[in-house]
Amino acid sequence: MADTEVSSVVSDFIGFLNASPTAFHAVDEAKKRLQKVGYEQVVEREDWKLEAGKRYFLTRNHSTIVAFAIGKKYVAGNGFHIVGAHTDSPCLKLKPVSEVKKAGYLEVGVQTYGGGLWHTWFDHDLTVAGRVMIREEKANRNYFVIACLVSRGVNDGFKVNTQSHLLPVLATSVQVELNKEFAENGLAEKATNKSRHHAFLLQMIANKLGCQPDQICDFELQACDTQPSIVAGAAKEFIFSGRLDNLCMSFCSLKALIDATSSDDDLENESGVRMVALFDHEEVGSNSAQGAGSPAMLDALSRITYSFTSDSKMLTKAIQRSFLVSADMAHALHPNYMDKHEESHQPKLHGGLVIKHNANQRYATNAVTSFIFREIAVKHNLPIQDFVVRNDMPCGSTIGPILASGVGIRTVDVGAPQLSMHSIREMCAVDDVKHSYENFKAFFHEFSQLDTKISVET
Repeated sequence: MADTEVSSVVSDFIGFLNASPTAFHAVDEAKKRLQKVGYEQVVEREDWKLEAGKRYFLTRNHSTIVAFAIGKKYVAGNGFHIVGAHTDSPCLKLKPVSEVKKAGYLEVGVQTYGGGLWHTWFDHDLTVAGRVMIREEKANRNYFVIACLVSRGVNDGFKVNTQSHLLPVLATSVQVELNKEFAENGLAEKATNKSRHHAFLLQMIANKLGCQPDQICDFELQACDTQPSIVAGAAKEFIFSGRLDNLCMSFCSLKALIDATSSDDDLENESGVRMVALFDHEEVGSNSAQGAGSPAMLDALSRITYSFTSDSKMLTKAIQRSFLVSADMAHALHPNYMDKHEESHQPKLHGGLVIKHNANQRYATNAVTSFIFREIAVKHNLPIQDFVVRNDMPCGSTIGPILASGVGIRTVDVGAPQLSMHSIREMCAVDDVKHSYENFKAFFHEFSQLDTKISVET
């Protein structure tokens, strides 16, 4: 791939990141990109009329999205070739009652979501974004900041108390009372009444939405860093951004699917279904109606299969012919903490996708699935790395084992290497965005033919 093409992929990724401060926005951005190239939306509560050679997508809760392209040679019982990732990232979500007043300050009550590195959230300009029960709109005004304590000894093992230290400062009471617009609308008086949220915050949200504060029924909002995602470093080799885990894999898989199904010729000889599934709530265990632990994946496979047959045996047959690439970011070797990696398994930035292994099934990779994914990479001259956690350290997990055990699908766990995972500001390498995109696109193009040559059960 030429340098200009690399820049195009990376530039596209930066645009995706900046358009996706929350899972809702990520799904909305994915939906726009799919519709732009001709994917048709299907709704789970309605009947489906699917055709071979056509492309579709569905959303669940508008925070999970499943997109699929049906090969022209597809018949019921053929397999699904899937890349799965997740749309959520650790963040601070506004509480149902967020109004907090202390020492003349208006603060916003938040609850921690996922395993964030919360000390990295201090002294950042924050905004709010998410879903408001009027209409969806992203908010991008600098609303508040979490101020850190300046004190002797603060660097000597400061421990964040997530209940009391992470309250963002919205304003001072005095300035809110003096705010002209606030006073003119009579909100200063209302703010003294018992309510769930600061009237000042509701007014700012309403201004952004073009409605009145009393029209806001409810919302799901989270604090977001206002600093945009950028390509940086002395050699312009890094991407600095929040939410790389896991919007990087979400973007690369989505773009790969779109580019691997952009023309009729792409599906001409395809006998399977090419699919991307981007789930919400991975960071908190996936146990929700729209998480990977829900029936969402199996529901999609069932609905597609039974759109072409009434034979109940065909779904089981299709699952055994299917393959899932569980794509979630991997921990790159840190030069200042090299002892945190196992000596023979040290993924590096620019080194390509990482195949993740764990004997205790924290990852779903096995010899067969690892071989298949590696074989495709080798054919396309793409670099691959391996990761195993140290025996004396705990191992994280992904949607891979959840879907492998829940659906019964062959699975390999992979991810692009990154540093500062779960920080408010993470980093990865531009080359690994390109490598990931190319790997996933090659998987969609190559898997059908390669799978016919693999024999395990005989």
